[in-house]
Amino acid sequence: MTAIESLGRARRATARSLGVFLRDVGHGLLEISHNTLALLGLAVVAVALFATGKPDLRHQAEQQALGWLQDRNEARALESGDVLSGVAEQLAVTRATAIDPSHLSKPQAAVAQWISRRYRVAPEPIARLVQEAWQIGQRAAIDPTLILAIMAVESSFNPFAQSSVGAQGLMQVMTRVHDTKYEAFGGTHAAFDPVSNLRVGVQVLKECITRAGGLTEGLRFYVGAAGLESDGGYVAKVLSEQIHMRSVADGRAVPVTAPNVLPPARELPGPSNVASAPDKPNAQQFALLK
Repeated sequence: MTAIESLGRARRATARSLGVFLRDVGHGLLEISHNTLALLGLAVVAVALFATGKPDLRHQAEQQALGWLQDRNEARALESGDVLSGVAEQLAVTRATAIDPSHLSKPQAAVAQWISRRYRVAPEPIARLVQEAWQIGQRAAIDPTLILAIMAVESSFNPFAQSSVGAQGLMQVMTRVHDTKYEAFGGTHAAFDPVSNLRVGVQVLKECITRAGGLTEGLRFYVGAAGLESDGGYVAKVLSEQIHMRSVADGRAVPVTAPNVLPPARELPGPSNVASAPDKPNAQQFALLK
C-alpha cells in the first residue's frame, strides 16, 4: 500500500466520523428544542387554566397586556414623530361648539356670516351661537339680535374673555354672583362653555329688563351702570350693533366696517316684549344683577 492510498483512507474515515458527530449533535439539539417547546406549551396551558378559574387574574393579565401594547405603539409613534396617536380622541368633535352655517335659516346664516367677517371669527362656531340665540331668544321673548349684539360689545365673541372685575365669557356674566345659575350646567366652570354662558347671560338680561321696566334701562343695569350719570356709551353701542344685525337678517347690505353710531330715535329697535315688573329696585340691588 502506497502512502497516497493510506492518506486517502484516513481522510475518508475522518469525514465519516465528523458526519456521525454532526448528526448526533443535531439530533440532540432537536430533542432539547422539542422538550423546551413542550415545557413552554405546558406552562402556557397551565397558566391559562389557572387564569380561567380566576377572573380577577385573567382581567389583570389582559389589562397588563393591553397596557404593554399601547406603550409599545406610543413609543413607536413618538420615534416616528407622530405625537397625536397617543392622545387622539374620536369623540372630541362632539364637544365642539360648531355647526355648518348652511343648516341655518337664511336670516340666521346671513347674520352668522356677517359676524364672522366683522369680528374675524370662524363661521362654524358663530353659526352655533346664532342658532342658540334664536332658540333661547324665542324662549325668553328677547330679540336674538339683541343677544348677539351684547355678546359683540361685551366680549367680541371671545368665550374666554374676563373683565377686571370678574365678568366672564361671551356675555360677561359675573360668575361669582350668579354661581347658582350655573348649577344647572354642572358648576361655574361652565361660564367658559359658550352655549352655557349665553343661556345664563340671557336669564340675567331678562331679569334686568323685567325689573327695570324697559330695554334701555335694562341694558344699563346689565352693564352695572344703574344710578350712574353715564354708561360709557354701552347702551348706544349695543343698540347700534343690534340695528346692524337686524338689517342683515332682513336682507339689507351692511358693511362689516359699519361704525357703532346710534341712528336717530325713529330707527331705534322697539323695546323687548319681556313683561315689566311694577317694583323697581334701587341701584345697589341692580349692581348685583350682572
